[in-house]
Amino acid sequence: MATALLLEYYTEVPERQDGEPAHVWTHRYQVALDQFKQRVDKRYTEGTLQRLLDAAHTTTRQAAVLALGVCGSMASNRPLAGMLHDDDAAVRQLASDSMWSIWFRVSSPENNEELQRLVGLAASEESDDDTLQAGFDALIQQAPEFAEAYNQRAILHFRRGEFARAAKDCERVLKLNPQHFGAAGGLAQSYMKQRKLRAALRAYRRSFRINPNLDGVRQAIQSLEKTLGEEGKR
Repeated sequence: MATALLLEYYTEVPERQDGEPAHVWTHRYQVALDQFKQRVDKRYTEGTLQRLLDAAHTTTRQAAVLALGVCGSMASNRPLAGMLHDDDAAVRQLASDSMWSIWFRVSSPENNEELQRLVGLAASEESDDDTLQAGFDALIQQAPEFAEAYNQRAILHFRRGEFARAAKDCERVLKLNPQHFGAAGGLAQSYMKQRKLRAALRAYRRSFRINPNLDGVRQAIQSLEKTLGEEGKR
């Protein structure tokens, strides 16, 4: 019965229609996702959803992964990382999206909101790097265990060409959240910019071990292995 209900909730989450404008689809999907979250919250514990990740039925795994993405905590981070290796492509993509969703909301509501504000500001044309830097610094001082705050500051450092500082923040992210494939990839790119090729290769391999679905990572590993004469080594 529990599985049947989750599948019922999941099948009511809409897919994008052909030709549907992005803003219309985004609103429609978010409304449905909010409803999905409310229904799951009333019926399921996080532990039950984690157990459903092992279901033989593909759609059940998809539903459980999505549910953990909207309802789960960092306790689901490692189980979701395992789903990045699932046989089903939709499960793998949902797992990636769900992990990002969890990473952005693991601090207090106020800190989560501030991170979202800073990320939105960074994406706007009115973005000012010094203001962003001050904002991220203040947030990290307020929430020193908030891994995603360091990750987003690393992105800012990288954009400013401060590659050593970006790498340092990525390393901090990975200490706080060893499953953060985004930070591992960012660390690799920061090392590449500093021409630290062996360190970059190690970071790319780490990112790939966590999430083998990332665009370009396999190719980057192969290229570095060829350059460094490490083809076939791990």
